[in-house]
This record gives sequence, C-alpha cells and structure tokens, in this order.
Amino acid sequence: MMARTKAFADKYLERFMSRKLLVWISTTALLLTEYVNSEQWVAIALAYIGSQGVADIAVAWKTGQLLTKDK
Repeated sequence: MMARTKAFADKYLERFMSRKLLVWISTTALLLTEYVNSEQWVAIALAYIGSQGVADIAVAWKTGQLLTKDK
C-alpha cells in the first residue's frame, strides 16, 4: 500500500513540480518558520539551482544536445 502511494506521488510530483521549485518551496517554508534567515535562503537556493544547472549543461553536452538547434 505504501509503495503504491509513493509511486503515485512520485509520478505526479515529478510531472507537476521540478526539483528547483521543490527546493524553493522547501527553503521558503524554512524561512517562514525562521529555521533559516534570508542570507541562508539565498545561499541554499543559489547553490542548488547553480549545481543543478551545471549538471543539466553537462548532460546536454555529453549527449550532444548543445550542438543541435531546436526547431
């Protein structure tokens, strides 16, 4: 039962929410509950978004998608 619920949640969360958005929402919730301050919020968001962007570029470069033009 739990595995089926997790699979359902993963499928629809992946479809509707990017990881970047999930990090932003989580970090904002921590900011609103005062577990992190504004400087920490910016650092967490930039670190994740920046590292994810570099990973996306590396994957695109490795698969040759950087060299092709979208039509």
